[in-house]
Amino acid sequence: MSRAGSWKILVLVGTVVAPVLVAGCTTSKGGASHLAEGVISKSGSSKTYAYTAKDKECLQRAMFFESNRSSQDGLVAVGTVVMNRLASDKYPDTICGVVGQKKQFAPGVLSRRMNSSALPDVEAAADAVLKGKRHPKLRNAMFFHTAGLKFPYRNMHYVLVAGGNAFYEKRHRDGTLEAPVPEAPRLVAQADIMQAPALPDMAKSRAVPMPTQLPVDQVQVASIVQDQGFGPRAKGDRVAPHAAAEQQTASQMTAQTTVSSETALGYGAEQKSVDAIGELLLSQDRPEPAFQ
Repeated sequence: MSRAGSWKILVLVGTVVAPVLVAGCTTSKGGASHLAEGVISKSGSSKTYAYTAKDKECLQRAMFFESNRSSQDGLVAVGTVVMNRLASDKYPDTICGVVGQKKQFAPGVLSRRMNSSALPDVEAAADAVLKGKRHPKLRNAMFFHTAGLKFPYRNMHYVLVAGGNAFYEKRHRDGTLEAPVPEAPRLVAQADIMQAPALPDMAKSRAVPMPTQLPVDQVQVASIVQDQGFGPRAKGDRVAPHAAAEQQTASQMTAQTTVSSETALGYGAEQKSVDAIGELLLSQDRPEPAFQ
């Protein structure tokens, strides 16, 4: 075969093989990129967890019974494992649920009495963990056992020994994590999200208009005028019957006028009017009736 024929064959072979090689590299790169995006989206998804006073006590109990209480490092490490499990979808979604899960923590962890002078240190460590403190070496550790024990499992990758415990991660043979811990949830005390009922703004409240003058029931009390009225009658009946009737009618009209206009309780004729009528009657020349 000539040299020119050999070059043509090489060119043809290169043209056929090159796209296959390029496609293989692109597929491998794309797969790695897809895996990275999956891990980022899983670890980047955060949630907010509102813990209660009971959750705080459960965390304290896990620290109290699972760690050497004289080691602040060990207390925080146990608290970090609890919080890592809380962030994972493979464990209960409450702190008490994580601590009380069957065959995971010390027997009676939620029922035994915590009686020790180191309890204030345990409470301080639990407060620090709830406020976001984590042990820097336990980013993905969700397991521990008593230090000094040996197990034949090859997926146990130890990262820390503290407070009488050995903490470890579970990894595959190639070193990758079996269950990476998602981003830790943002912890908020339940009391902080309970809002007090809003009080009305007294400055903006509308004033109720008050009447400028309230209606008052006016009651007039009539004054009783003493020493007024008809005086003693003259000897005999000097007052004619019709005059007496007219006098009585005038008195009644005066009384009615007084009651209607002044709301009086009594009535009476003025002394001057009575005297004038008497003088008028006496001035008339009328025979006196005979007495039998």
